[in-house]
Amino acid sequence: MLSAAFAVHPATVAPRRHSVRLRQQFCAPIGTATPRRRLPVAMLSITNAVASQSRESAPASAHRKLSFPILVNSCTGKMGKSVAEAAVAAGLQLVPVSFSAIEVPDGKLNICDRDIHIHDPSESESILRSIAKDYPDMIVVDYTVPDAVNANAELYCKLGLPFVMGTTGGDRQLLNKIVQDANVYAVISPQMGKQVVAFLAAMEIMAEKFPGAFAGYKLEVMESHQATKLDVSGTAKAVISCFQKLGVAFDLNEVNLVRDPEEQLAIVGVPEEHLGGHAFHNYHLTSPDETVSFEFQHNVCGRSIYAEGTVDAAMFLHTKIRSGADKKLYDMIDVLREGNMR
Repeated sequence: MLSAAFAVHPATVAPRRHSVRLRQQFCAPIGTATPRRRLPVAMLSITNAVASQSRESAPASAHRKLSFPILVNSCTGKMGKSVAEAAVAAGLQLVPVSFSAIEVPDGKLNICDRDIHIHDPSESESILRSIAKDYPDMIVVDYTVPDAVNANAELYCKLGLPFVMGTTGGDRQLLNKIVQDANVYAVISPQMGKQVVAFLAAMEIMAEKFPGAFAGYKLEVMESHQATKLDVSGTAKAVISCFQKLGVAFDLNEVNLVRDPEEQLAIVGVPEEHLGGHAFHNYHLTSPDETVSFEFQHNVCGRSIYAEGTVDAAMFLHTKIRSGADKKLYDMIDVLREGNMR
C-alpha cells in the first residue's frame, strides 16, 4: 500500500495522538480520519505537481525493449537479489558475477536459473576490470553496505564503469564529487521507488513554492522498517528536510523508529509476511492552537517497488550513455522526468 494524500481536520475532534498510531490508521489511506468519526478530507494531487515541473515527455521509442548487461553488487543481499530478478524479468543480461563477504555454497548463487559466481570484495578491482572487457556496455548496480558506498564508487569511477547507487549511507557529498570529478555516468539516489520519489518531488515543490507555510506547527514522525535497519531512512530525512523548509522545527533525533516486530504487528499494522521487508512512514502535523492537523503517509510492503525502480534507472542510464548525453550524474527525479518508465 502506498498512500500519498493528506487529511485535514480539526485536531480537537480526536484525542491527542500518540507517537505510534493505532493499527487502523495504518491500514487505511491517509484520507481517513480517526476510527471514531469521519471528517472532511482535502486531497493533495502529486501527479499535477510533478507534471508541472516536467513537461518534457520521452518519445514512444524510449519504451522499446532494451537489453544490456547488468552486474548487481551484491546479489547475496535481499535487495540485490530482488534487483537481479527484476533485471532478468525486464529482459536484461545478468552478468554472472557478484561480490560479497558472505560465504555461499560452492561459491555461487542461483538466481532465475542462472549461476552467479560470488567473489570476495577484495577481488573486485581485478575481476571488474576483466569482466568489463567481456561486457563493454555493462552497468553496475550497487546494493552493498553503507560503509562501502564511497570506496565502491571510487572503484567504479577508476574503471570507468557507469553505475546505479542504490545503497544508502556513506558521505553523499563526497560521493557526488567522486562521480563529477571522474566524469562517469551514474544514477545516485537513496530512494529508488518511483512513486515514493514522485511524492518526495511534490514535497520539494511545496517547500520551494511555499516556504514557512507550516511555521509553528508541531511535527511527529514515525517510521517502521525491518529490524535489521537501525538508522533513520533516507526517505524520512528528505521529507523532514522539506517540512523544515516549510517552517517546522524538528530534529532527526525525534523520529520514532519502530523496529520491534511485535509492535509492528499489533500497533503499526505491518502484515506478518512483510516484517522482514517493509517501509511504513507517517508524518503528523498539528497547528500551534491544536485546532488543525495534517497527516502524510506512505506504506511499502516488500522490495519490488525499489527493484523495479532500480532497473528503470539502469535503463535510463543506458539510454543516456548511448545518446552521448553531456550530463553524467543523475538522480531518480531525472528518471521520473524522462517519462520512459515501464
